[in-house]
Amino acid sequence: MYKEEDCVTLFLARTIPVLKQIGSYEIIFCLDPSPDRTEQIIRAEAEGNPDIKLIRLSRRFGQPSATMAGILNATGRSIVVIDADLQDPPELIPDLYRKLCEGVDVVFAKRRSRLGTTWSRKLVSILGYRLIASIADVDIPRNTGDFRIMSRRVVEDLRHLPEGHGFLRGLVAFVGYQQAALEFDRADRAAGRSKYNRITGPFRIAFNGVFGFSTVPLSVLLWLGLLICAASFALIVGVVVKKLIIGEAYPLGIPTIMVLVLFLGGMQLAALGVIGEYIGRIYNDVRRRPLYNIDEAVNLVPRAQFGPIAHD
Repeated sequence: MYKEEDCVTLFLARTIPVLKQIGSYEIIFCLDPSPDRTEQIIRAEAEGNPDIKLIRLSRRFGQPSATMAGILNATGRSIVVIDADLQDPPELIPDLYRKLCEGVDVVFAKRRSRLGTTWSRKLVSILGYRLIASIADVDIPRNTGDFRIMSRRVVEDLRHLPEGHGFLRGLVAFVGYQQAALEFDRADRAAGRSKYNRITGPFRIAFNGVFGFSTVPLSVLLWLGLLICAASFALIVGVVVKKLIIGEAYPLGIPTIMVLVLFLGGMQLAALGVIGEYIGRIYNDVRRRPLYNIDEAVNLVPRAQFGPIAHD
């Protein structure tokens, strides 16, 4: 939760009746400290219902960290991850639960359509999922977010994963077990505006999927470097042969040199960027800083005051 004061009451009004149909429940709101009235509204709701709980982080750690804080402190045998903006319909939870009871450990909600999403973001999402699916070491389902239900043993396995990038759909795929999909139509936000950066947000998610679950980019850099070396060697041979055998000099002008220098310089910077992404993750893992830190819990005794190591 971050700046979601308009969604809290709407979310509870739709979610609580659904959960009562299933049985006992708890709703854990994981709050990045917000400058609006989100926290006050949650506290007021929690006073009248002890099954509504609040975890307030000590500072803004971001959605992935807040999500893991909720997962690792949940006490139920089945755990649902859902956003409070109602783009993911709470009415789907009973269907997810019934499918979970059929003997699987994870049921993820697969988006059949996405309302309120711009064409550019849809394009980035499609290309990102295809890229991740083609190179990832694990099978990460396409067109899915964090909306899913998990069994207790999946949550306990997530607790022991040492990495902290927070790419939940990849971590759950890595844990394994039998998983199933349930398709749904994703709605637009019930209220308010998205807090994600529309430009960098999707790319950061894609980077976590690519660099967190594949070393293929490093292999691509190796082969691309070898290809450029081979092309350079062929060019050198061509220049020498043309000069010594044919007797003509190869016309290398300033524009040609500039193009080659800019191309090779761009390739080197891109390669350093890719390597830097991996080194940055290694650096954060070595520091072993917590993924989150809980400032206060309402109606809940925190099981994990500090989360796994974090990746900034």
